[in-house]
Amino acid sequence: MILKTDEEIEKIKESCLLVSKTLAEVAKHLKVGVTGKEIDKIAEAFILDHKAVPSFKGYRGFPATLCISPNHAVVHGIPNDIPFKNTDIVSIDCGVYFNGFHGDSAYTFAFNNAPKEAASLLIATKESLKKGVDMVKAGVRTGDLGFEIQDYCEKKGYSVVRELVGHGIGRNLHEPPDVPNFGKKGKGVVLKKNLVIAIEPMINMGKKDVVMDEDDWTIITKDKKLSAHFEHTIFVGLDKSEALTTHRFVEEAVLNNNELLNI
Repeated sequence: MILKTDEEIEKIKESCLLVSKTLAEVAKHLKVGVTGKEIDKIAEAFILDHKAVPSFKGYRGFPATLCISPNHAVVHGIPNDIPFKNTDIVSIDCGVYFNGFHGDSAYTFAFNNAPKEAASLLIATKESLKKGVDMVKAGVRTGDLGFEIQDYCEKKGYSVVRELVGHGIGRNLHEPPDVPNFGKKGKGVVLKKNLVIAIEPMINMGKKDVVMDEDDWTIITKDKKLSAHFEHTIFVGLDKSEALTTHRFVEEAVLNNNELLNI
């Protein structure tokens, strides 16, 4: 567990602000008929223009700036040439590396004709992230946090992916500890002051089971039902947490994009 100094946390905040604004730039251009590759180029140019570099591109061989995962893709989707349809939901995960530190955030978008049950899934997943963020502080265990997210989502009738979890973050994109979206109260690692973690619920409409797609990157639901993914980078404080990333800019962009649902 790598604890950060106050100065390092300020630098992570800068990375997180940029990743938040990158997702907002993506939201401005997310239209029916646009492709994932086109969105990926826009995000990469935006990051480079701000004197940063994409965290994901080249990481363990990943070929793109964004993970773009539509519909039953959970995470790690490779941007492609397939145009978005007005019934799609699209999870977009972005990381930036700036001034020596990473920021990481994700948001799932829905086009206007996406099924009503898809919108409900997105709302619940987003709320589960908020519940996780709100309970984080020094002394809380990862099992407590995971239980909060799991209990909320399962009571809504959804399932929680087990194979993929949140993580510590800082100079490295992935650092200890693992931060599962499931767990038991009183179990797991104790969070400490000045730890920075990424919390990222991955919630399925159907069963929790996932498989690797044929591209060896994209994780999809085994039953091909929809999945949603939201993520924040969080500073663990003594008495409360602080989300270093924000979805405020994304939500403003969604409001001004008449092809996307405001969830």
